[in-house]
Amino acid sequence: MVREISRRKFTVGLMAAGGMLLTSRRARAAEFELRQFHNQPADSPLDKWLTQMWDAVKTETNGRVQVQTFSDNNKIAGGDPAALNMVASGELDFFTLNGGSIGNLVPAMNVQGLLFAFRTPAQVFDSLDGDLGDYLREEVKAKGIYAVPKGCFDNGFHQITCATRPIRTVDDLQGLKIRTPDAPIYIEAWKAMGASPVVANFNKLYETLKTGAAEAQTNPLAVAEFLKLYEVQKYVSLTNHGWSGFNLLANWKLWQRFPSDVQDIIARNVVKFVRLQRAELSALNTEFRTKLATQGMTFNEADTSSFRPRLTSYYAHWKETVGERAWSLLEAHVGKLA
Repeated sequence: MVREISRRKFTVGLMAAGGMLLTSRRARAAEFELRQFHNQPADSPLDKWLTQMWDAVKTETNGRVQVQTFSDNNKIAGGDPAALNMVASGELDFFTLNGGSIGNLVPAMNVQGLLFAFRTPAQVFDSLDGDLGDYLREEVKAKGIYAVPKGCFDNGFHQITCATRPIRTVDDLQGLKIRTPDAPIYIEAWKAMGASPVVANFNKLYETLKTGAAEAQTNPLAVAEFLKLYEVQKYVSLTNHGWSGFNLLANWKLWQRFPSDVQDIIARNVVKFVRLQRAELSALNTEFRTKLATQGMTFNEADTSSFRPRLTSYYAHWKETVGERAWSLLEAHVGKLA
């Protein structure tokens, strides 16, 4: 027996079927559901701009690429070194990290972490967005990692904060317990200048200072503000002794799986949002000098001319470690180091 279907029921049924079809299409829309780790706090400029960048990529790919951003490296055990190994192995999709720490895996990347190499932001970004960056990306690729072109977010120039005394000359560094990342490029520099490095991952920085395991640390002013280091540090000695940034890294096999249009969309948005983050971070590092002073920190200008003579053998060692090509490309931008 054939049942007659009213026009209303037919229309409702058709709408329901269409809704199911649309829902099914939406469910299948994300071809790539991925994760991005970084080591900064959730309210940091890096977290904000990474989140906005991946939102833009999601929109421009019509939802085909969806990347969730996790601050504080999603609180994984092992911090930055563990996350770097994860992105190399393919367990993690995207990660940002400073060159000195990447240098544990890719020696040439240590050029980013050399103390007293870069003197201005222009030197940094002209080299890393240009020939030096191109060379480093090839070196990183050999380890299964893709460094996105012109994808180095800014952290800024480093200053020394200390709980026990201001740092005026190299004499004040003698025996100073200063926290460093687990990266020889930093550890050896502080030893060469007479300090006693205390190794701690970024996620243990505040705790290391609070317990007194280290008296001092080195980072841009934005880090002192966002990590509330003014609670455990008294002095800020302006040294500009080194620069660091957050290189945007992807698993190389993953990058190769992306269709060319997806690669183009990601690459274009990386350039856009790196530029925006750099501009904001520069302004914040200037602004936070005043803000940290109001929070009780005492500022002084250090005489860094007394630091450099202690680094002669340090430069000779790292020139050999990073390789002639990386060293010569760096010196073309910053001048003779060794």
